[in-house]
Amino acid sequence: MKPPEILSTRDIYKGKIFDVIESEIRHDDVQYKREIVLHKGSAVIVPLFDDGTIAFVRQYRYAAEKFLLEVPAGTLNKGEDPELGAIRELEEEIGVRAGHVEKLAEFYVSPGFLTEKMFLYLATDLTETKQALEVDEILSIERYSIADALDLISRGEIEDAKTIIGITMTAKIIVQP
Repeated sequence: MKPPEILSTRDIYKGKIFDVIESEIRHDDVQYKREIVLHKGSAVIVPLFDDGTIAFVRQYRYAAEKFLLEVPAGTLNKGEDPELGAIRELEEEIGVRAGHVEKLAEFYVSPGFLTEKMFLYLATDLTETKQALEVDEILSIERYSIADALDLISRGEIEDAKTIIGITMTAKIIVQP
């Protein structure tokens, strides 16, 4: 298959976190429009402590209209290396530094309309420092074992996709005692 031809693109919205464009596209003999959300990408990190627990943040998510339990994550700065972004988010949100960081995966969030790609890391050999929350980051930290986190997923108490992916991937590489 050959890729479609982009006939035109116009800006719809310019924002702090994302922009929105509308493109007119021709794919073979079919012509259509697509609205696309442009996003710089995100870094996600699973902080695994020596005692086998994982640190999560619980925060209110306005779009979901509820508090969600998530692993630390955040939008990358323009041109920022995803691993460095993950390390930054870990210290900002949880208040720890990692002695070892391992990339687990990278994935698109919703490629039908959103360019955001998430880069997922596992952090181990953690040392406590100090949180550096942004003014709008109102959250609490909770720690759960991998088994308990998997149970929270199966009971529907963890609904965040990046967290579900991070926990299930971590569970596959960590040998449970």
